[in-house]
Amino acid sequence: MSTIIAGHFQLQDDVERARRALVDAGFPGERISGFYLSQPGQHDLTPIGGDHLHSPGARESPLGVAEGAGAGAAVGIVAGALTAPVTGPLGPVVGGLVGAHVGSLFSFSKMKEAGEHERGGEDAPLENRPAGMLVAVAFDDPVLEQRAVDLLRDLGAHHIERAKGNIVDGDWADFDPCSAPDLIH
Repeated sequence: MSTIIAGHFQLQDDVERARRALVDAGFPGERISGFYLSQPGQHDLTPIGGDHLHSPGARESPLGVAEGAGAGAAVGIVAGALTAPVTGPLGPVVGGLVGAHVGSLFSFSKMKEAGEHERGGEDAPLENRPAGMLVAVAFDDPVLEQRAVDLLRDLGAHHIERAKGNIVDGDWADFDPCSAPDLIH
């Protein structure tokens, strides 16, 4: 694996200018990659599109709804049984169904508030990469790192990051758009 320095640009023309400047500075053209990075959540990494099969913000929802429905059904059955002399044999059944519905709705009130951290969301990246054009250059000599950073910065790159990986024939083969970037300040 090589060291990779990558920087974000706003325009396709900036990518071509950066690619030429990196080649002029002695970096091999086949170890330079330029591509568009989609918005977080839209990287089409799964068969159904997106970045994850399940929404990270909805992990606890099915369990919460099931717990609420179960508790509501139990309370509804008891209430229906107590009213059976008036409502007849359907009282416990109707009470259970109404209780399950009300209990599942009540479970929504227990879900996280806006801005509250999600339980179980430890695998979510701390900082997302911004969408836009990305230029990356790979090299094996650690002396070249500062030269690559300075060159990208001089060309107007922002969100410059360091990574380990492989760029082969202009393609960053092992790029993971969901990984947290190691930003260089």
